[in-house]
Amino acid sequence: MFGRDIGIDLGTANVLIHVKGRGIVLNEPSVVAIDTNTKRVLAVGDEAFRMVGRTPGNIVALRPMKDGVIADFDMTESMLKHFLDKIKVRNFFSKPRILICCPTNITSVEQKAIREAAEKSGGKSIFIEEEPKVAAIGAGMDIYQPYGNMVVDIGGGTTDVAVLSMGDIVTASSIKVAGDKFDHDILNYIKKKYKLLIGERTAERIKFEVGTVSPGGRDAEIDIRGRDMVSGLPRTITVTSKEVSESLEESIYHIVQASKTVLEQTPPELSADIIDRGVILTGGGAYLHGLDELLADELKVPVFVAEEPMNCVVNGTGKLLENLDRLAKRGIKA
Repeated sequence: MFGRDIGIDLGTANVLIHVKGRGIVLNEPSVVAIDTNTKRVLAVGDEAFRMVGRTPGNIVALRPMKDGVIADFDMTESMLKHFLDKIKVRNFFSKPRILICCPTNITSVEQKAIREAAEKSGGKSIFIEEEPKVAAIGAGMDIYQPYGNMVVDIGGGTTDVAVLSMGDIVTASSIKVAGDKFDHDILNYIKKKYKLLIGERTAERIKFEVGTVSPGGRDAEIDIRGRDMVSGLPRTITVTSKEVSESLEESIYHIVQASKTVLEQTPPELSADIIDRGVILTGGGAYLHGLDELLADELKVPVFVAEEPMNCVVNGTGKLLENLDRLAKRGIKA
C-alpha cells in the first residue's frame, strides 16, 4: 500500500482527519490522559475526554494544544501517533503526506513545532496552510476569483477573521478568544454569582443548551449541579439564557472588534463584494445561538453560518489534498 495523503485539523478542542479517497475518518477531542507517576499515556481522544474532571490524583487528562498552538510537544506527538495508527494510514514501507492547518498569526517557532510533531508522528512531507483560508474553501467559498470573501472561524482556542481574494489572505486577524474562553466565562460567572464550582464539561453543556448572545434571543433555562464553595456539598441551581448572555458579553465584544478591524483594513472594492456576498461563520463557535444575528447587526453586512461549521477546516483540507502536488510545487511547506 502506498502512503496516503491526509489532511489534519489540529484543533485546541478537537482533531479531525480527512484521508484522500475516504473522507473524514476521525473526529475526536484533543485530550490525552497520562499517569503522572510513570508519565505513561493511558488514553487519547474520546476515551481520555470521558476522564476529564473524573480522575484520581495520579491520572491527569490534559489538552496538549492551547490557543491553536502546541503547548506540550511530547503529548501532541503521542496524540497524533495514536490517531494515525487508529486510522491505519502508515506502515513500515510508506508514510503519508500531511496537510495541517494553523492560525494566521502564529510564529515561525510555533509553526516549526507543528511540523516537527507531524513528522515525528509518522508524516513524510508536511504542508502547512492557514486555517481561515482552508475553512473558507471547506465552506464552499470560491476564494480563487478576484472577489472579496470574508470568513470568521471560531474554534476552540482561537478566532481567525480573514478577507480572501485570488486564492490568498488579503487582511486577517487572530485572537485567543473562542469556544474554550466562552466555557471559562460561564464557569467563572457561576462561581462568582452562585458560589458554585462546576466543571468545563458542564459549562460547555450550558453554552449549547441555553446559551445565546442575541439581545432578546433565546429564553431557556437549565438545571445544573456543582459543588457549593461554602458548604462543600453538592447543590443544584437553575441557569437562564440571559445569564449566559451576560457572562459572554466581553468575549463576544472582542470577536466583534476583531471582525470590524479586518473590515476597516480591507480595500474598498473588496468591502463592496463582502456587502453583496456576506460573511461566513465557521468553526464550533458558529453554533452559539444568535451570534450570526449579532455580527450582522454590528458589521452591517449579511452573516451566514456555514453548512457544517465544525467540519469546514477538515473539509477544506480534503479539497486541497486534490491539488497537493500543485502545493508541493509552490513550496507550501513549513
